[in-house]
Amino acid sequence: MFSLTLGDKQQPLRRVLCLGAHCDDIEIGCGGTLLRLQEQNSRLEFYWMVFSSTPSRKREAVKSARLFLKSAAASHVVIKNFRDSYFPFEGARIKDSFELLKKSFAPDLIFTHYRDDLHQDHRLICELTWNSFRDHLILEYEIPKYDGDLGSPNFFVGLPESLCRQKIHHVLSCFRSQRGKQWFTEDTFRATLRLRGIESNMPERYAEGFYCRKLCF
Repeated sequence: MFSLTLGDKQQPLRRVLCLGAHCDDIEIGCGGTLLRLQEQNSRLEFYWMVFSSTPSRKREAVKSARLFLKSAAASHVVIKNFRDSYFPFEGARIKDSFELLKKSFAPDLIFTHYRDDLHQDHRLICELTWNSFRDHLILEYEIPKYDGDLGSPNFFVGLPESLCRQKIHHVLSCFRSQRGKQWFTEDTFRATLRLRGIESNMPERYAEGFYCRKLCF
């Protein structure tokens, strides 16, 4: 397995854009990776954008983003309120948000939803990510769900046990409104991390998996 480092002295990784359809998507999909990036680089600037929320879920999302971005050099968190599960019908307005976003933030790395995610809101965010950002490194994260749409990632980030515990604790403690869902449990999140760790043969035993469509080396 060939290992890569994101950024170097000539072109350091500085600005990271995190996009999520719903309030807990970013944390579930790439929360461990965000924590690891901050451990390795104290100068990172994050733009964190969630597209669907309610007032109560927004409070949860803001609290969670602050925890996950605690070690960032700078961060900007935006929580919007587009109607959950209706994104394809809100497409023009969401597209307008992307147009404003790309004028205000120039990322080096983007985290977004998986292109083949079976949730229609997730897919639209991914489509508009690629439509809006044409010359960027984009990593698509995955969300476990009833639909059973987990695929075969081709990009993995290894995570030590300590960061796995931190990620899972932040997600479960912040998003109390989701505790009634049968899949929203510690073993779900740990199992996904362990499975990707097996697939990538990570020495840390755990990993988050991503889909990297284009990578220029």
